[in-house]
Formats: sequence, structure tokens, C-alpha cells
Amino acid sequence: MTYVKDLADVGRSDIPEAGGKAVGLGGIIHAGLPVPPGFVLTTGAYSEFVAANNLGQAIQELAALPPQTSPQDYEHASALIRTLFSKGAMPSGIEAELTAACARLGGADTAVSVRSSATAEDLASASFAGQQETYLNVSGVDAVTTAVINCWASLWTARAMAYRAREGVLPGGVRLAVVIQQMVEAEAAGVMFTANPSNGRRDQTVISAAWGLGEAVVSGQVTTDDLTVDPTTGRVLSRQTADKEVMTVATENGTAEEKVPEARRRAPALDDAAAAELAGYGRRIADHFGAPQDIEWARARGTFFLLQSRPITALPEPAADVPAEWPVPYPKGLYFRASIVEQMPDPLSPLFADLIDGSVSRSLSGLMNTALGPNSLREGDVRFPTVNGYAYYYYRTWPMLRMTGRTVPALGALFRGKAHMGIAGWRDYSHPRYERIIKDWSVKPPTELDGGQLLAGAQALLDAGTVYYTAVQSIIPLADMSELSFRAFYKGVRRDGDPPAQAFLLGFDSEPIRAEKSLYDLAGWARSDPSLVSALLECTTAELAECLRTGSAPAGVDDVLWQEWRFTFREHLALYGHAVYNLDFATPVPADDPSAQLETVRFYLRGQGTDPHERQRQLTERRGELMSEMAARLGPRRRALFFRLLKWAQETAPVREDALADVGLAWPLLRRMLLELGRRLVSSGVIAAPDDVFWLRFQELQSAVEFGLAETDAGVSLAGASRPVRAAAVEKRRMLWRGQAKAVAPQMLPQKPWMEKAFGSMMPAGPQHQPGDVIKGAGASSGRVTATARVLRGPEDFGRMQPGEVLVARMTTPAWPLFAMASAVVTDVGGPLSHSSIVAREYGIPAVLGTGVATQRLAGGQQATVDGDAGTVTIVAAAADA
Repeated sequence: MTYVKDLADVGRSDIPEAGGKAVGLGGIIHAGLPVPPGFVLTTGAYSEFVAANNLGQAIQELAALPPQTSPQDYEHASALIRTLFSKGAMPSGIEAELTAACARLGGADTAVSVRSSATAEDLASASFAGQQETYLNVSGVDAVTTAVINCWASLWTARAMAYRAREGVLPGGVRLAVVIQQMVEAEAAGVMFTANPSNGRRDQTVISAAWGLGEAVVSGQVTTDDLTVDPTTGRVLSRQTADKEVMTVATENGTAEEKVPEARRRAPALDDAAAAELAGYGRRIADHFGAPQDIEWARARGTFFLLQSRPITALPEPAADVPAEWPVPYPKGLYFRASIVEQMPDPLSPLFADLIDGSVSRSLSGLMNTALGPNSLREGDVRFPTVNGYAYYYYRTWPMLRMTGRTVPALGALFRGKAHMGIAGWRDYSHPRYERIIKDWSVKPPTELDGGQLLAGAQALLDAGTVYYTAVQSIIPLADMSELSFRAFYKGVRRDGDPPAQAFLLGFDSEPIRAEKSLYDLAGWARSDPSLVSALLECTTAELAECLRTGSAPAGVDDVLWQEWRFTFREHLALYGHAVYNLDFATPVPADDPSAQLETVRFYLRGQGTDPHERQRQLTERRGELMSEMAARLGPRRRALFFRLLKWAQETAPVREDALADVGLAWPLLRRMLLELGRRLVSSGVIAAPDDVFWLRFQELQSAVEFGLAETDAGVSLAGASRPVRAAAVEKRRMLWRGQAKAVAPQMLPQKPWMEKAFGSMMPAGPQHQPGDVIKGAGASSGRVTATARVLRGPEDFGRMQPGEVLVARMTTPAWPLFAMASAVVTDVGGPLSHSSIVAREYGIPAVLGTGVATQRLAGGQQATVDGDAGTVTIVAAAADA
């Protein structure tokens, strides 16, 4: 049997025989790049050594540790296994081939490096880097043989065994090859990433460099110079030169650490030309493997040598730099993130930004002209631009002041129910009109509409949604005023020991409460069959969502039963699946992705949470008792005023929730229309995936429609190019969006002290600068809880929420189905009269809203004390799981 293979002969299919490191080196050689001469001692040699020394059964018994094994147990098992290896003898056949291979490298006494190459190492799915040992500057066959055996034994270090257990790699599924190469006595060495690991940018190469051998760089023992290079041009984009105090050097019998000469400590280990040359090598290696690479390199006498290449694991999606400046597009005006903007917490997708600007401006102007009289706002007085991707209301300064001075007449118009405003206008005009427009566009399925009709339908539905939201805006102040009026009167008649005013406003039905009861009932329906319960609890949410989409029953569930439950679940989505987490139509609604709803069903199936029907019954019963007590206690005049104000508040608040819940009524159909356009543009070679349509500019989409690229028969096609024609633009915009999404958008622009003084109290979030461990907000629901904070950026994070945690978010909408799991609620945006406060009171959990900074300050997953009475969130300690 042959145990040795030259590195130049190792190919991509040789992982089982040569291991990940050898395959990476073979790839570099095939790409025509410099690699030190060497060979790999294959996994067959490892297996032969284990068999010849009768180690197999003992290794498996010692390594088969239970899931909850302690670090000490891993250490004990590792020590026993490595002792077995140290007492083993190298089989003569392996020793003969090893001796001959070392002689071919330049003689028996040539210094070599001996490094592990595991079969589960250097894979794209997981990084096993550093799990096994490396031996440098090894000379002589006896020393090389000892180093090889020690390398084999290091497959069973405590760290390596624990890591493999976490990754689900079984002990019997790993073997070890060993790479032996001619030693490079490096003057400088380090690591290169062909994509930037901090921002995912594939057009940036990051290099770490230090004096001496690279082992100290890889192990993190020395401070390195850090460079970012454009691999295409070779231009150094950034450089940080470290004070390099120590370096690793070769000695007669291995390596040692020594002081860096004073003259070189602060000198760069690579100049710009060398960095450009190295980045060019990295680009060629990444192109060869077809994926970003993590590369070890060394430089000796001005020549680079590449020592290892493996895929970069857990590389984030590419993101542009986080914006630091907030330049405004129209200089003479004021910018605010409030009202409808609260439901656009992220930067806007390009298509939504283009369409929403004019739509919101038109609808808001219509509302103001209705409330304040014709021509109250002129063209350009109100706009809806983006700044660094974030939506803002823009008002010209003087029209803004003029509107502020006419607040009282505007409120009068709301009370009179003028046109489509107020509760009566919403019920009798705005909501029916919205439903009618959706129905008109639902007559034909999107697949039967031509490109022009699809684009026109998307615009009409978005306009209908913004006009509807404008009508909803006329309900919100009425609901707020009704509750504030009742609270003020109740404060004057309340006695010590009386419940808070909110107790009189709980237990009413609204769209979010009905949606929650529907999910609870779905869980109850599922309990009728054990196989259905098992499938819902044991399958992943993604698997269940796919079964719902395709109609195929999960394993072990009767098909007829599944179809019945699926039909019932889809009825739920038909009623409530339009609830939006984010108004940007690039974000899926529950009708598209019901993962959060499935998680809530599973939550109830596990017996967690409370029965919402029973909770509502108890709240209603308690409310009735309190009302009877007040009726008996108050005199005739105060009793009449009390119940008049209470009735107003009780009737208005649920309407507000119903109205807000239906803002996205058109969104499922709107998204289907745009995605149908996207599918056609994929067929025409314009974009790479249907949802890339959201990342086109409106003019690009309109031009594609007019050019015939979005027709059902794909009458015109640009397909056949090396890649879709707008693919690069889409990738660049997504990258820009990811960078913008990391920013904290100011609530008001320009960022001037007078702006905070004049308008800060009107904004839905508190100050964005709050030092210390106590974050202040508005106490919106009574109670005090200490628990782990769970920061949720949006629907993509809903699955991370664990029962009993504090729900922390920028804001919540009626679409958030997680209140049943939460022990408390904290938001950046909102107040005592917002959706979050109303729902938190229904659930009886404390809420602190409008903190302005909670999602930034609690991003590490700290333990936090939420005090809904004091309106504070106190950071207690860091949690184990961030």
C-alpha cells in the first residue's frame, strides 16, 4: 500500500485520503502559485498505525462521551488516548515510505514542518482550524516520525473532541492525514482573508502580518500589522502598523520567541507593493476555489510562499461602510422620523423608496388640505425622502410652523368626522374603499396580467395603502385623546388602593387579540391527534412552512388530517396574514412566511402561555366589577361624566388597533404582483432572483416593462449573457443597504440642539444618548421583571425569542405574535398610548417604551430589570447567550 502522496497530485476529491489542508495546498499548486515542496502522509497511514497498535476499540470507547460531558471529562479522555498513541510503534512500511519521501525534500536532515490535515477540517460548513498540532523546524527521520505520531494523537485533544461533538461529527467519522513540507525560514508571515470578515466585502482583502514565523500570528500570540487591500487594483485601502514586540524564529531544535530589534518594531512587515502582490495571489486562489479563502503565507528573501488555504466560514453578507454623516437632500426644511415612518424601521429598498415618496406626499397633502382647507400645503411643502436609506418626513420650515399653528382647527375636523377622517370616516369610507380597490385588482391572478398591468396594480395598491394609512392617522389622535381624557378624570376620583385607569380599558376584542386566539385554537385543534402534535413540535419551522406551502404531509401524519389542519391554518393566514412587520414591501408578510405564527402554535402546544379566551374573560369580568363599584360610589354628575369618558375610550382604542392591523391589507397581493414581475425579469436575463425586483429603481422596472421584458411569454429576452444585466447593480445596492442598516438613524435632522428642544417631546422615541446602566423611557404597563433581554430586529429574529425573555425591539406592530412568550416589553419607539402598551397591558406584563436606545444598549443580551411603573430599564449583567 502507498501511504505518501505528493501535494501536486492531490485534487479536490481527495479529502477522505489527504484531508482538508492537503487538498487546499494541492489547489494552490494547481493554480500555479508558490507552495513549499512537500507531501502528505495519507489517512491510510493513520488507520494502519491504529490497527497495528490495536488502538481502535479503546479510542472509540474513550471518545464516546455523552452530550453534557464536562471539560474535565474531555481532558481526562484526551490524556488517556494520547498516551496510547505515544506508546505505539510506527509500522515498518509507513516508516520506509516516510524516510524516502523526506529524502526527496532535500535530504534526511532537511528542516520540515509537520502539520495535521483532518478529513473533517477546512470545510465550508465549519472551521476546524487549530484543533490539531503543528510542529515546525523538525529535522531527522526519528524526529519527523515522533512529530507525525504526536500529530495523529492531537486528533483527540479535549478541544478537538468537544468541537466535533458540537458540530455533530461522530468519533468514528474522523481520520488524520499529515502534511510534511520543506520549512520556510520566514522573515515575515501572517494570514490573509480574500474577503473582509468584518463586513463581508468580497472586493476587499484583509492581511495580518508580523515578523518571523507565522505560527505566532495564527495562534494570536503577537500583535500584527493589519492591512485592507483592493485585490483588483492592488491599492492599500487602510493600514494599521503595530508595535511588534516579539516574533517566532527557527532554532536548532524547533522554534523560540525572541524580541524584535528596536529598529523593526514599528516598521511595516509588508510595504504597499508587497501587500498588492500578496492580495493578487489571494484573488487567484479564491477564483480557483470559487469561494473566499482564509490563507496562511510566509515571505523569505522577498519571495512569498503560501502555506494553507481553506474556505472562510460564517462570512457575513457584504456590507458597505456604516454611514457617519447625515446629509439632507433639501436644505431648507425639517426632517422627522415619526408617524408612518415608525413602521419603516430599516433602510428602504430602492423600489419601495421610489414609489412611497410620491404616494405618502400626495396622501398627506390630501389629509391636511381636507382638515385645514384647500391649498393648506403646496407642492414641495411636504416630501418623503430618504437619508442614508432611512425614510423621513420633510417639511418646509414655514409651512411646518403654519400647520403647527392650525392644530386646533385640524382637531375640530377630526371630531366632526370630515370626509374620510375620524372613526366614522374610517368605518364608512376609508376601509371599504381600501377593500374595494384590492378586490378590483384580485379579479385576475398576477400570472394572467401583462407587465404593464402588474406595475400599474402595484402602484395602485401601494397608493391605496398610503391613503388608508393617512385615514388611520386621523384615528390615532382621537384614541389618544379619549384615553388621556379618561385618565385625567379618573385621577381626580381615584382613591388609595384603586386599580390603575388601564384596568377599565382591558378585555376588549381587537384584530391582534383575535389573531392570538386563532393561533391558540389552532394549537387546540392539533391536540386532537398525537401524530400531528409530534410533527408540529419535532419538525423545524422551515420544514413545517414547506409542508404548508406544498401540501405534503410531514412524516408520520395522515395526509387527510394534514390537509384539514393546513386548510384551517391557511384560513388564519387569509384573515390575518396581511399584518406587516415593516411597511417596506421587500419584507415578507405572514401570508408569505408564517414562521412566527407556527412558532406561536408550537409555544401553545408545549403548554406554555395562558389561554387568551380565559384571560379575556377574566379581564372583562374584572372590568365589569370595577365599573359597578364606580357607579355605586360616584355622585350623579361625576358618574355621568365618568361613564361618558370611559365609553369614549373603550370604543376608540380597539378601533385604533383594528385600523392599524389592516394597513397591510393590500400587501400580500402587492408582493405577488411584484414577485411575478421579478420571475419574468429572471427569465429575461435582467435579474438573478425574483426578489431582486425590490432592489431595482422604479425607472429601471418601468423601462423593462415598456421594453417588453416582463411579459408572460418573455417576448424580449436579454438572457444568454454571463450574468443578468442588473445583477451587479442589485448586489451593490444590497451591500449599501446592509451597511446602512447598522446605523442608528437620528430622529430629527438637522442634528441641532434647538431641534431637540423644540420638537424632542413630540417624538416617539427618547433621547439617543443615555449613558449609564439605567435607560429611561415611558412606563406604559405596570409591573417589575428581571430577565434576559432578547433584541429582535425583525421577523428574521422571531425564532430566537425564548419564553420568559424581555422582548426588546425598535417598535412593535399588530403583526408581532410574541407577546404571549414575553415577560416584559421594551422598545425604542412608542409611548403609553401605542400598540405595544395596549397589548402589554392585555397580557399583564410590564412595558417601558420610547427609550430611544434599548436595541443598541441591550444588543449584547444582558439581564435587565424592566420597571413599568418607574419607566426604567436597568442593565444587570451580561447573559451567557448574546
